[in-house]
Amino acid sequence: MSRLKLLVPALLLLGATAAATRYPLTMTDDLGRAVTLKAEPRRVIAMLPSHTETLIAIGAGDRLVGVDRFSTYPANVVAALPKLGSAYQPNIEAILALKPDLVLADESSGSRLTEKLAQAGLTVYGGSAQTYNEVFEKIAVLGKLTNREQGATRLITTMRAELAVLQQTVAGRPRVSTYYEIDPSPYSVGPNSFIGTLITKAGGRTIVPAALGDFPRLDPELIVKSNPQVIIGPSLNDARLRPGWPGLTAVQSGRVYQPTREELDALSRPGPRLPLALRTLIRLLHPEALK
Repeated sequence: MSRLKLLVPALLLLGATAAATRYPLTMTDDLGRAVTLKAEPRRVIAMLPSHTETLIAIGAGDRLVGVDRFSTYPANVVAALPKLGSAYQPNIEAILALKPDLVLADESSGSRLTEKLAQAGLTVYGGSAQTYNEVFEKIAVLGKLTNREQGATRLITTMRAELAVLQQTVAGRPRVSTYYEIDPSPYSVGPNSFIGTLITKAGGRTIVPAALGDFPRLDPELIVKSNPQVIIGPSLNDARLRPGWPGLTAVQSGRVYQPTREELDALSRPGPRLPLALRTLIRLLHPEALK
């Protein structure tokens, strides 16, 4: 048995000693707002799938009274919960009717959801993970807010252990140049985004320069000039129809992959399913590593 696997149970025991959250509790969200909870929240609304999945994974799923319409996992928990629209098209009336103690929203200036709900008199924490390390930071924050610090510590420990074992399978293997497509606009991922970091940990290298940002819209010519070895997102048939793509290494070798719905959700949601996302990328970039 590896030293890492022997350490995991001990680390989990350390998480069991986490102190209970003390209220009133004030935390600063990603918008720089001081968010105060007078008591432990009993009725929570999550308006991001990553927050929904995290709350359930840390043992706070019984506090959920509503979620956004994109929250689909785990199905046996979220199927019965009211769907309250999305960050950009929220059902404010339905959210208010549920009388939540806490709403978890995003920090996007585009949606302004946090601001709208706060103006309506609700206690709102606005923030989400944008980078790999922030995934773990946000799990800890949600654990603190909901008095589930022990569950958050256990989740973080388990995730990091699984991710470390997976990353070890590609240690020393050559970097595979990768174009990851979020949508055909085309939007992609920079190396410092959480998806870009996962690509690196999976033995890949995104073709997007860091200077373009974490989730940039690309000039299609950049993709052609970069000539990636692997393309993730579109179907192979779609790739063959795009201008300049038939000659790309990835297209000619057939290494164009469309993840399954479950895999795509794991890849796009910075939350508890990060190990599934990394396993998916390793399977696509270095399939020999998982044999």
